[in-house]
Amino acid sequence: MSPSNPNHFDLIVVGAGIVGLAHAYTAARRGLKVCVVERDAACVGASIRNFGFITVTGQGAGDTWRRARRAREVWGAIAPQAGIEAVHHGLYLTAFRPQALKVLEEFMATEMGAGCQLLDVAAAAERAPVLQLDGARGVLYSPHEMRVESRTAIGQLTRWLAESLGVTFRFSEAVLEVATPRVRTSRAVLHAERVAVCTNTDLNGLFAERLTPHNLSLCLLHMLRVQPEPGFRLPGSVMADLSLVRYHGYSRLPAAAPLLEQMRREEGESLDNGIHLIVVQSADGSLVVGDSHHYGAAPGPFADERVDDLILRHLHETLKLGEARVTERWVGIYPSSPVTDCLIDRPDDATRLVLVTSGTGASTAFGIAEEVFAAW
Repeated sequence: MSPSNPNHFDLIVVGAGIVGLAHAYTAARRGLKVCVVERDAACVGASIRNFGFITVTGQGAGDTWRRARRAREVWGAIAPQAGIEAVHHGLYLTAFRPQALKVLEEFMATEMGAGCQLLDVAAAAERAPVLQLDGARGVLYSPHEMRVESRTAIGQLTRWLAESLGVTFRFSEAVLEVATPRVRTSRAVLHAERVAVCTNTDLNGLFAERLTPHNLSLCLLHMLRVQPEPGFRLPGSVMADLSLVRYHGYSRLPAAAPLLEQMRREEGESLDNGIHLIVVQSADGSLVVGDSHHYGAAPGPFADERVDDLILRHLHETLKLGEARVTERWVGIYPSSPVTDCLIDRPDDATRLVLVTSGTGASTAFGIAEEVFAAW
């Protein structure tokens, strides 16, 4: 690297979503000169369209859960420094079916249940009175989760990386070719000893030939912002039975198979649309509610209101809500793999291609980035 050349760096990161920012942070903390190149004028993809829900409990056993635990530690350390508010903490997952309670009991017996509590209905009602507990069998409480406002947190993190850690950002600049140490963009030729390509949904651009064998698709999901009655407060993030057959930390337990069969009979339409309920709350009191999952090579941009209606039904079945006015609707999109939560590829010794292929970028990216650098 030439220290005096403004176009020479130790690391160039392609993509300013949370995965790219995590790599920039990890490198800058190691004293490296870092540049992030982003084709859009700001981050507008999955990293700002999600729940901002940094989830540990329920992540797949092994690598994903371990990465999520580490990422949660990093978020807890850097959020105050970057001025990012932790809007709330913790998770309440209500089991309405007896078989759902069996899944939670099995989960509590694993190492992933450490620090969590399985509450009976009376205890849950006292701690979380807004939960709809008629017919409920129990509630899992996890203290590990943290929620940030993703729409603003990504911008705050970007500014902090630039101002406090000296990371260079080049927005509105597409990367056309990576041949490390040379990176050709739409505006310049840059050089770096190492390059991390974190391009999220761009499966047909850089290194497309290396992605093809992995059978990746794109996942489209529905999201809603709902305004509840004044004074309504969530005690933490909220989930229910459908999450137990989707999140791998639960769904791969033996008790989840009969629960899935029951859910197919009772909630077939929701499963067909990949729906499971997550509810979080913003500082202004509004609720961010979702989501659904539809897969394809190029999912259409058209959002079926029937999917939103199903999500809202699950919302009312899980929370004691009077007013619930939808104020915003949007869709998110992320790359998806049938076999792995994260793809780390090595085009050459100096280049890494890193894609989170499970929609868990906010929850795992900092842990992934540390592993990438440890093995580089």
